[in-house]
Amino acid sequence: MILRIITGVIGILIAAVVIQFGGVPFVALAILLSLVGWHEFSSAFGKNGIETAYIFGALSLLLLPLCAWIGNTSEILAVLTCATLLIFLLTVFLGRSPVDSCVSVAGILYIGLPFVHLIWLRFFTEEKNPEASFAAAQNLANSISAGQIDFMQIFSGANFDTGCALIWILFACTWASDTFAYFVGSAIGSHKLASSISPNKTIEGFMGSLAGTTLTGVVVGNFLFGFPLIQMAVAGFILAIVATLGDLVESVIKRFTGIKDSGFLIPGHGGVLDRFDSIFYTAPVFYYFVVLSGIV
Repeated sequence: MILRIITGVIGILIAAVVIQFGGVPFVALAILLSLVGWHEFSSAFGKNGIETAYIFGALSLLLLPLCAWIGNTSEILAVLTCATLLIFLLTVFLGRSPVDSCVSVAGILYIGLPFVHLIWLRFFTEEKNPEASFAAAQNLANSISAGQIDFMQIFSGANFDTGCALIWILFACTWASDTFAYFVGSAIGSHKLASSISPNKTIEGFMGSLAGTTLTGVVVGNFLFGFPLIQMAVAGFILAIVATLGDLVESVIKRFTGIKDSGFLIPGHGGVLDRFDSIFYTAPVFYYFVVLSGIV
């Protein structure tokens, strides 16, 4: 438990700096997490004799975040189209199983598209300027190496632009969903939510998640960042539902592949797929909620 708490605190601090800074660090971390997630995905299905198109998948997950940041939806579609067609051509030229190709394409979509939406959220109203972002990242790296980084400047209120605020709302609600479900379920949970998939989840825990995440949406989204109260309450309620569904999807995958944790990147927390299973669902849903609700 102590290891879990320590790594959790360190992870939150790293995430906070990257979220606040945005630009190159944010995109670079998205790419890194995508690639690690793809490795975990491929390793998990490999245990069941399913061989993913590892190289094509890695290249796709390298390009998708970059296209989301400096490109457009047409380039994202081009990457996905090329990856899909090339992966299925492996069944012709290398005799790969069509099942391998289907799982490979599904993995690219499952991992890649949520990170695309995370990047879209972070740079929601920010003008694309890669040159300035690279220069700022270089200055940050130089400051860190010289021990002169000004954390107060990074976390000052002036850095909470719209995209930054949206990311904080997303992560706060997603973390709240898991936290409230765990504590309420542990305290009073007795009715199983999906016993064949995740025996520890309870209906009481889910109800606690709904209430706690809705409250989190209001506190963080409305009180802290000034977004409309009703929309933030609705967003919190919806995110609680989809966060739970994302967790259950990952549980199904782990049961199918026969693994307990997807990886060991984060001591005490498992792998990227373990930590981002809910985000894979909440990020796209929240992005389209923001677009359709017109809160920005």
